[in-house]
Amino acid sequence: MATFLSLILLLLFGENLSKSVTVSTKIPKQLKEKIDRLKIKPSRLLRKALEDEINRRETEELKEEIDKLKPILEKVSMQDIVKSIREDRDSK
Repeated sequence: MATFLSLILLLLFGENLSKSVTVSTKIPKQLKEKIDRLKIKPSRLLRKALEDEINRRETEELKEEIDKLKPILEKVSMQDIVKSIREDRDSK
């Protein structure tokens, strides 16, 4: 049974943190001092920045794949697409 804390973390972060790993980095001492002075929570900020960067790169990968498929997809007529969908529905 999940603990109260793990349920709260699941609600806050949308994931099970017990399945998380630690990623660390070295930063200049002055940067760490500013983080502390400004009361920035680096783990939350870094997690969000990594998620945003991953989303950006995955979106770019998808765009590249779509661009590769465009010449092939342009050769398929709308009638062929509709026919295929109908055949698929009828087979179920």
